[in-house]
Amino acid sequence: MNQAKRYYIATFGCQMNERDSEIMGQLLQESSYSATEVMEQADLIVVNTCSVREKAEQKAYSLLGRLKKLKEKNSALVIAVAGCVAQQDGQRLLNRIPHADLVIGPQKIYDLPTLLLGQKGCKTPEVRTGLSPAFAIPAFLPDVTSGSQFKRFVTIMQGCDNFCTYCVVPYTRGREISRTPGDIVAEVAHLAAAGITEVTLLGQNVNSYGLDKATGAETSDLTHFPDLLRAVAAVAGIQRLRFTTSHPKDLSEALMRCFAEIDTLCPHLHLPVQSGSNRLLKLMNRKYTVEDYLDKIARLRGIRPDIAITTDLIVGFPGETDEDFQATMALLEEVRYHGAFSFKYSDRPPARAIAFADKVAEEIKNDRLARLQKRQEEITLEWNRAYVGRTLAVMVEGCGRTTGEQWSGRAPTNHMVNFAGPSGLRPGQIIMVTISEGGPHSLRGSAVMA
Repeated sequence: MNQAKRYYIATFGCQMNERDSEIMGQLLQESSYSATEVMEQADLIVVNTCSVREKAEQKAYSLLGRLKKLKEKNSALVIAVAGCVAQQDGQRLLNRIPHADLVIGPQKIYDLPTLLLGQKGCKTPEVRTGLSPAFAIPAFLPDVTSGSQFKRFVTIMQGCDNFCTYCVVPYTRGREISRTPGDIVAEVAHLAAAGITEVTLLGQNVNSYGLDKATGAETSDLTHFPDLLRAVAAVAGIQRLRFTTSHPKDLSEALMRCFAEIDTLCPHLHLPVQSGSNRLLKLMNRKYTVEDYLDKIARLRGIRPDIAITTDLIVGFPGETDEDFQATMALLEEVRYHGAFSFKYSDRPPARAIAFADKVAEEIKNDRLARLQKRQEEITLEWNRAYVGRTLAVMVEGCGRTTGEQWSGRAPTNHMVNFAGPSGLRPGQIIMVTISEGGPHSLRGSAVMA
């Protein structure tokens, strides 16, 4: 009897990539592959890449370069490159990584087992990176026997129509394509039946869900994202609902009201602003002004006062002046985010900003990023300390780092909470925790004993 072939998947980048890797892993297992955590033991290595940030792309290429030695030791090893770098570089990737056997874009991951069959005895690498506007995300019920047993990601759409001038997503994942609402609700119901209690809906721009007119022939009232949220929240067994990521221009009043009207929707919103300068927002093609953004923040906090708001920020965008940067710092002070992911701008071909003049010097970018991050860290700490004395519903994720009856979990606001509690807690269980300390990155407290 032949031993099942073993696969190893290395994932770089965002939550969308994590979900895509889960899908490829499940498809491989259904095709008689078994997973291994030891890369050197694999018959197939899939490198699922991301090109949104330069660092993630560099890490992926670094690993691919190191795989040459494994290929030399085992000529039967199949190396597949998936994701955004595969889509972006296509045939050119083979010039840099000639030992790769398969290059597949995000729309082709569902074809992975079939493409691997075509690789048997084939010495010619294959590139499958076509993007079709007619592509429909297949109905897919996730494996519930492996992975997290209490929370999961559910992809509701892929691609983006916004064409921000710094971003490659429309080029690497294509235009916006929404899944049918029936497929999404069926997947969530499938997860809930297996005991999953928290789902996070994923998309490059979830609040434009359904606007691409690619939801198929199904007749349904679930046209817009707020309707989809309500349908998913109605699935029995789902105790917590989250979503990411949102574009400010598409944050509607109906979506804001969901935070007050859907009990299971967690009071946390990641709303990338990118810059506090209207001049730069226009150059970035973000399609809103700082005033628009602040108005939505005020309305959102009026609807749900306890909501935690996080963001993305870019420093050193081409042409950014000291005044532009100070406008971003002023926005930081006005909004007072619970947290922020901040990055130095880097050219990402074929995004339009690569051709923009007045590139900012690296040392200036470094200085601005350090100043921004230092101030945001101070604001985050102030927010975290404000939770002291409050009692939060914490979903247990696992044992804490210290010994004894120490646990870690996540609050509805997405804060990580480390707490003392009774033995026997299980992941996914919700327990009330009184916060006694707010640190730079997490909260600390004690379980409330009945």
